[in-house]
Amino acid sequence: MCDASIALLYAMPKEIDSLLRELPGASLIMTVAGVNFYTISGDIIAVTGGIGKVNAAMAAQLVIERFHVSTIINVGVAGCFRNVDIGTLILADKFVQHDVDTSGCGDPVGLVSTVNVVEFPTAALPKAQTVLDKIGLPYLVGTGATGDWFATRGERAKWIHDTFRPLFIEMEGAAIAQVCMRNDVAFLALKSVSDCLFGNDRYDFNFPKAMENLNTVALKFARMING
Repeated sequence: MCDASIALLYAMPKEIDSLLRELPGASLIMTVAGVNFYTISGDIIAVTGGIGKVNAAMAAQLVIERFHVSTIINVGVAGCFRNVDIGTLILADKFVQHDVDTSGCGDPVGLVSTVNVVEFPTAALPKAQTVLDKIGLPYLVGTGATGDWFATRGERAKWIHDTFRPLFIEMEGAAIAQVCMRNDVAFLALKSVSDCLFGNDRYDFNFPKAMENLNTVALKFARMING
C-alpha cells in the first residue's frame, strides 16, 4: 500500500460520484469498516466515510493510519446562515461543535474535552485563499458549525447562529478537524452551499446544484495545495 499526501474526505457516496466519473483512472482501493478508499490522482486519494461526527472521525483516523497523509481536505455540501446562491463555495477558517455542551460542569458551551478547545482552526488559510483566487471562482470564508443534526429552519438553528456566529452548518468538519489536531495532520475544508437557513421565502435543499462545481474545484484545489 502506497502512502499519499492528501486525502479528500467526503461523507456521502453521491458527493464523490461526479469526481469519480470525471477520472477514468480512479478506482476503489479498499473498504475498511464501511469506509471506501479511492485512488484519484498522483498521491491524492479520496474517502467516503459516512454522515455524522462518528463516521467522519473514524474515516479520518483510518486514512491517517493507513495512508500516512499529511493533509485532509473535507469536501461536501453545507447549509448557510446567509442568503446566498446555492452552489456558493465556502472555505472554512475554523469549526465549532454546536452539539457539545458540558456547561453543567462549568465549561463554556462547545468546549471539547481532551483537546479542551471550542474552535478548531483550519491550516494554511492564506495559501488556501491564494489557491482559490487562482482557480478564479468566487467563494466565501467563514466558520463552520458541526453537529449530528441535519439543520433546518427554526429555533435550534437560530440558537446555533446566535451562540457561535458561524457562516455555515454541516455534520462532519469539526470531528475531522479534531482527529487531525490530535494526529498533527493539516486540515482544510471546502464546502458548497446546498441550502440557506435564513433569508429565503422558503426552505430548499438543492444537492445537484450544490455539487455542480464543487468536485472540479476540489481536485484543482488539492493539486495546487499539494504543489
